[in-house]
Amino acid sequence: MNKTFLLAVFLIVTGNVFAQFNKITQITNQPLQYERSDFEIELKTQWKKYPYLQEEVALDMVITTPSGIKLTLPCYYESGESGKASIWKARFAPQETGQYKYSFQLTGGGKSVKKSQEQTFESKASGKSGFLHTRDYWTLRFDNGKPFRGIAENICWESRDRDDSKFYKDLHERADIYNYEYLLPDFAKNGGNFFRTWMSGWNLPIDQKGRINNSRYTPSDEYYNPSALAKMDRLMDLCDSLQLYIMLTLGQGDASLREEGITTTPEDFFIHPKVKAKYKNRLRYIVARWGYSTSIAMWEFFNEVDNVQFRNKDNPIKAEYITQWHDEMATYLKKIDPYHHIVTTSISHRDVDGMNLVKDLDINQKHIYNNTSVIPEEIKKYTEAFEKPYIIGEFGYEWDWQKNFSEFADGMDIDFKRGLWYGLFSPTPVTPMSWWWEFFDNRWMTTYFRGVRAISDKMLAAGNGSFEPVAVKAEKAHAFGLKCGDELFVYIYNPEKAIFMSDITIESNGNKKYAVQCYEPTLMLYKDVKDVSFSSSGIVLKRFPLSSQKEMVFLLKPVK
Repeated sequence: MNKTFLLAVFLIVTGNVFAQFNKITQITNQPLQYERSDFEIELKTQWKKYPYLQEEVALDMVITTPSGIKLTLPCYYESGESGKASIWKARFAPQETGQYKYSFQLTGGGKSVKKSQEQTFESKASGKSGFLHTRDYWTLRFDNGKPFRGIAENICWESRDRDDSKFYKDLHERADIYNYEYLLPDFAKNGGNFFRTWMSGWNLPIDQKGRINNSRYTPSDEYYNPSALAKMDRLMDLCDSLQLYIMLTLGQGDASLREEGITTTPEDFFIHPKVKAKYKNRLRYIVARWGYSTSIAMWEFFNEVDNVQFRNKDNPIKAEYITQWHDEMATYLKKIDPYHHIVTTSISHRDVDGMNLVKDLDINQKHIYNNTSVIPEEIKKYTEAFEKPYIIGEFGYEWDWQKNFSEFADGMDIDFKRGLWYGLFSPTPVTPMSWWWEFFDNRWMTTYFRGVRAISDKMLAAGNGSFEPVAVKAEKAHAFGLKCGDELFVYIYNPEKAIFMSDITIESNGNKKYAVQCYEPTLMLYKDVKDVSFSSSGIVLKRFPLSSQKEMVFLLKPVK
C-alpha cells in the first residue's frame, strides 16, 4: 500500500515565493537496498520561467540514513503550473538497510522556504551489490566490496535516420537491429558488462527541441523532451535487468541562451556564468531523475573535449578555461550526487593542460586509433604520472568513417581482439572500448567477448581483485603476465604473418609447480600443456607453436 501523508496546509511567503505542501506519497511499498524507491510530492509554489531552474525554485529530499549519514537528494518537477498544484518526484536508492528518516526542503530564489514534516521508511536487503566506485588501477568496487572489471564496448547510439558513412550508411540506418533492445541483450549474453553511450542531439536528446535525426524521438517545445526522458527511463530499466553498467556521456546539451537574446560562442560554454548555471541545472535534473540507478557506473562530461578546444584551430579555446570548467562542474556534481558515482571526461589525443590533475575527476581517459600496440604503455604512463585509474574510452584500427573497412576487415577484427586483451592485462578497471559497433556486430564479433569475460572472471575469483604483473618472454610475440592470488595468467599475441615456435618463459619465484592449460578464446577451448619445465629461474613452456596474428591465453594453477 502506498503511504500518503496529508499535510496541514501552511503558507510561507518569502519575497515573491510562497510554498504549500499538500501531499507526500511514498509510492514504493517496500524500499529495498540498492533499488529505486519512488516518492511523489504535491505542492504549490511559484516560479517565474521554468521549474527546472534551481535559482528560481528547487526541491530536495533531506535524508538521514540508519547509520546517521545526512544526504541531500535533488527532486525533479513532473507537471503543474506556477502558483497552482504541481507534482514533483523523488527517486531514491537506499545504500543501507534499516530505518531512514526523510523530509522535503523547498528553496526559492536560493533561500530556504519551507521543510515538510519528517517521515520514515524501512529499507530491507535486496541481495544486490550496489553502486560502483574506484578501488585501484585494476578494478572498481561495489558498495558491498565486491571487485569489478568492465568488459566493455562503445554502443554510443541507436541507429540514426540519416547516417553519414560513405560505405555503411544502409547498415547504420537499420533501426530493426541497431537499437538498445537488440544490442544490449546481445552484448550481455555474450559476456559484456560495461558500455559507453551518449546523450546527444540524436540519441537520448533530453534537451533537443527541434528536428531530431532519429524518428524514435518526437520534437517538443517542452524544456526537456518527453520522448527522450521516457527512452532514458527505459534504458535504465533495461540495463538493470541485464546487469550492464554504463559510462554515460552527458555532452554539452543545449547550452545556448537564445531565449534571453544572448549569442554565445564555443568559448562561452566554459566561462559564461549563465551558460554554466544552465549546465548545472541540467546536471541537477539528470541526478534527480536517474542518479538512483546502480547501472550508471560513470558520468562522463565530454566526448573528446580537445576536439572542441581546437574546433577553430586558428583560435583554440584556452586550456585553463576547459580545466577550470571541469574542476567546477566535477565539484558541483559530487556535491549533488548522494551516491558518489564515478566522474570522468575524455580527450581524443591531445592532453588539456592541468585536466588530468582535477581532483574530482576520478578517472582520466583518452582515445587511441591506428595505434593499438601502444595501449599498455599509455595506460601505464598515465596511471604512474597522475596516480589515478586510466581508461581507453575508444580504440580502433581505423577512425576514418569514409574508408571502406571491408578492404581491411581482418585487420579490424585482429585489432578488436588485441585491444581487449591488452586492457585485461594492463592496470585499467575497464577494457579499452572498441568503436564501430555496427560493423563488428555484422561480422559476428560480439561473441568474442565471451572468452575475454571468462578469463576476467577467473582472474577476479583467483585473486579477489588483486593483480600483480609478471614478466613473460616469448621471442617475437607480445607477452603479458599477471599473478592473481596463487594463479598465473599469460597472454601471448603473435604479430607475424607466419606461424613460429617459441619458448615462453614466465617469471616465477622458487620451484613451485603448476598445472598449465592453454585457452583459445574464440572457441573457448582449453587444452593441457605438458612440455613444461620448472626451475628457480622461471617456468618455460617449450617450443610452443604460435599461429599467425593469433592470440593465446595460458592459465597456471599451483599443483598441491
